[in-house]
Amino acid sequence: MFKGSLVAMITPFTESGEIDERGIKELVEFHIKNGTNGIVPCGTTGESPTLSHEEHKKVIDITLEAVAGRVPVIAGTGSNSTREAFDLTSHAKEAGADGALIVVPYYNKPTQKGLYIHYRKLAEEIDIPIIVYNVPSRTGVNLLPETLILKIFLFFKSWKISSGIIIPAKVSTANLFLEINLFS
Repeated sequence: MFKGSLVAMITPFTESGEIDERGIKELVEFHIKNGTNGIVPCGTTGESPTLSHEEHKKVIDITLEAVAGRVPVIAGTGSNSTREAFDLTSHAKEAGADGALIVVPYYNKPTQKGLYIHYRKLAEEIDIPIIVYNVPSRTGVNLLPETLILKIFLFFKSWKISSGIIIPAKVSTANLFLEINLFS
């Protein structure tokens, strides 16, 4: 699947506040030239919550064009709305992204059952590798290992854990003898 160093790319803007297309292309070239194994546009480092949906899609498109198949592109497509996450993930897939990084829905603080329903719908309806991105310090809710292992794992093989605590996920997967990719 994905391996090595994947760069969470910033989203450059012009002085007038527009997406800086040239800046994105220069960043892509810089990262590829310096040996990155993949590019991740529109994650939290790329300020995805502050982008309009049009801007979000534009950044993904520009990045894919600049990468031109040289390294995998894992597009950040998460949202606190399942419908919006579906739209962004569908766009990323159609545009040629190799995967999607989908953050735990933020602000609304969904229950574990709500998180399960959110991720299950996305996994069932969009055929693209999805990395589940759990970052409770930013989202206000923690996707518990039990929810991930017992309910969601059937759909996902990769997690990005940014809680600073990777042990519960490792212990949970070890207990079930599961093969999974962990990113941090």
